[in-house]
Amino acid sequence: MTGQVILTGMVLSAMPVGEYDRRLVILTGERGKISAFAKGARRPNSTFMAGSRPFCMGEFTLYCGKSSYNIVGMDMKNYFSEIATNLNWVCQGTYFLEMCDYFGRENEDSREMINLLYYSLKAMTTASIEDSLIRRIFEVRLMAVNGLYPDLRPERIQNMNPSTVYAMEYIISSSVEKLYTFRVTGPVLSELSGIADKLCREHVDKKIKSLEILEKL
Repeated sequence: MTGQVILTGMVLSAMPVGEYDRRLVILTGERGKISAFAKGARRPNSTFMAGSRPFCMGEFTLYCGKSSYNIVGMDMKNYFSEIATNLNWVCQGTYFLEMCDYFGRENEDSREMINLLYYSLKAMTTASIEDSLIRRIFEVRLMAVNGLYPDLRPERIQNMNPSTVYAMEYIISSSVEKLYTFRVTGPVLSELSGIADKLCREHVDKKIKSLEILEKL
């Protein structure tokens, strides 16, 4: 398909190409995960420089060639520049990007996943709940978004803390805007972490580089 399109998305990763260009991996709501070239983005005066970095979110005007996308315009809504001020945010935010990169697919409706990513990063930088809880909420909801629901059948949850069960049900079913509006006790967070870890082990068969650093912090 050729022609020009405007897609809403977030930059998951960026790598240099040639002397001045960048190749971006962008999660878009309308067409899933795509690769796009930002020509001249590494030039000091380029209008693409600021928006050609991970965490940048907005509208991308792209020309669709026969085999690739080329960026012809950007209208950024959020750069999440505050993430760079906190090492834990950098590691956890990068982990979120890598997980969405893993689950992202081309030509899929990814609006639910990109909304989850946006509100997770927003919660991490502005909400009053712990980063560790934000991570577990993100992991469980990401699995649910991709059809990988945790097993909450009665026979499976009979030995679980009722508060953990309630938290799981809330994470799966609540609107993404209200996802990060609750807190839990230490024992519930521990049980929730175990469930999230199990889901990730079962459904992610790739080494997530940022996770190793995050778990050491």
